Amino acid sequence: MQQAVRINKFLSQVGYCSRRKADELIEQGRVTINGEIPLLGQKITSEDSVQVDGKPIAQRTEKHVYLAFNKPVGIVCTTDTRVEKDNIIDYIGYPTRIFPIGRLDKMSEGLILMTSDGEIVNKILRSKNNHEKEYVVTVDKPITQEFVEQMSGGVPILDTVTKPCKVKQTGKKTFKIILTQGLNRQIRRMSEHLGYRVKKLKRIRVMHLNLDVNVGKYRNLTGKELKAFLRSTEHSSKTF
Repeated sequence: MQQAVRINKFLSQVGYCSRRKADELIEQGRVTINGEIPLLGQKITSEDSVQVDGKPIAQRTEKHVYLAFNKPVGIVCTTDTRVEKDNIIDYIGYPTRIFPIGRLDKMSEGLILMTSDGEIVNKILRSKNNHEKEYVVTVDKPITQEFVEQMSGGVPILDTVTKPCKVKQTGKKTFKIILTQGLNRQIRRMSEHLGYRVKKLKRIRVMHLNLDVNVGKYRNLTGKELKAFLRSTEHSSKTF
């Protein structure tokens, strides 16, 4: 850490928790800086010692990790390894702490980004940043033009109406869809509202990154990919 940053931002950057959760921990008196309980918004430098519940939080000196992972069906996108046996963290078994950017539900597969960079997670998850995610979907019965138009225009789910999106039929029962939202089980819920059941769902792209690794495998982003990835999120708003 080269300059002073707010304690909640620091805890987010090192992947401990979100900024909002960090503020809650501070208010509960569970965070200390150099042995003293800090004020909300207090800043720290690399000279300071931070603890949560009496346990030291190491300040990062190494570079962040950015991975492209092809999630198999049956793996759950959670970092809580105590609750879910088939969780993504144990499945990958990466030697340092990483976490997923967004989610794919248990029965879906495909591209999900994994990182140790909490700030990037905050930026990407803001749907108003319009970061595209592309999926290929198979449903249980023939697709109609009406289905394509309704999916594209917006569907009422979860007490809201989904944003307009791009939908293209690719086969009798298959289509591609590009979303800029990340509502819970969004494509499945949209399809169900229109009388269709999703049988297979695969994410093939996140922003400019395409799925190019085998199921269950991961790779590091290349220097060129990472540069473009960071540039595309440079002016994105964050979740506080």
